[in-house]
Amino acid sequence: MNYLITGATGDLGFKTLTYLQDKVESMHLFALARSEKKAAQLKEKGINVRLGDYSDLETLKQAFKGIDTLFFVSGNSDNRQAEHQNVIDAAKTAGISRIVYTSIANLDQSNSLLAPDHRYTEKAIKDSGITHTFLRNNWYLENEAAVLDAALKNKKLTTTAPTGKVAWALKREYAEAAANALLDATLPEIVELSGKPKSYLDLVDALNHNSSAKITIKYGNNQDFIDSLTSNGLPNEVAQFFLAIQKDIEKNELNFHSDQFEKLLGHPLTPLSEAVTEIISF
Repeated sequence: MNYLITGATGDLGFKTLTYLQDKVESMHLFALARSEKKAAQLKEKGINVRLGDYSDLETLKQAFKGIDTLFFVSGNSDNRQAEHQNVIDAAKTAGISRIVYTSIANLDQSNSLLAPDHRYTEKAIKDSGITHTFLRNNWYLENEAAVLDAALKNKKLTTTAPTGKVAWALKREYAEAAANALLDATLPEIVELSGKPKSYLDLVDALNHNSSAKITIKYGNNQDFIDSLTSNGLPNEVAQFFLAIQKDIEKNELNFHSDQFEKLLGHPLTPLSEAVTEIISF
């Protein structure tokens, strides 16, 4: 059984590869990279590298030859639906027998700004006829790193989502779950990877558990949130994206819980107070 991991030079793909290396012989483990330069760190780890780009169908067809199971990490370009279609078309041409795709939490009911691309991709995978598992990921705690760093600097955490909750988890936990999913062909079509939802007040409590500074919470307006991030060095366009996610969070688009995450991992998720210590420096 040959496995190929897309997004292998990104955090999630790279961490997934690390977990798989303990369980899969190196001759059966492959990674997709966009260039030889990006592939260098993978080759240093003894990973077989295939070159390909989501935007280039022909390179994907070549990269997927001889692969049985594909870990399809969702892309992040402005042309995501077309690029995802390329991945699916190439997988079908290459005869890939199973796709494990990273989707978004509670997609069937989601109105998140991220939902349309995932909804399109899930349907396209179904229509391809390829056996599949959709890992419906909630929100990486690492995505809050800029908010947490600004909170430590300003002694207050600014959010526009006073009532919203999120089922945060660490990226390494999603990667471990993905590795387990790739090796378990008996999983159902949909696996919801959401832990217990928490609020931003819970996040402040986690910060205060680890810091001598008494950090408070500020329920601000849009500009307050943008200012809290850009004053700490985050580019305005990135801050604007996180503001859009704040709106999703306040609408409770990520307030979803499932016991499937911990069952797939085989152990509990990391408590929030411990998890924050892995992504920021106090």
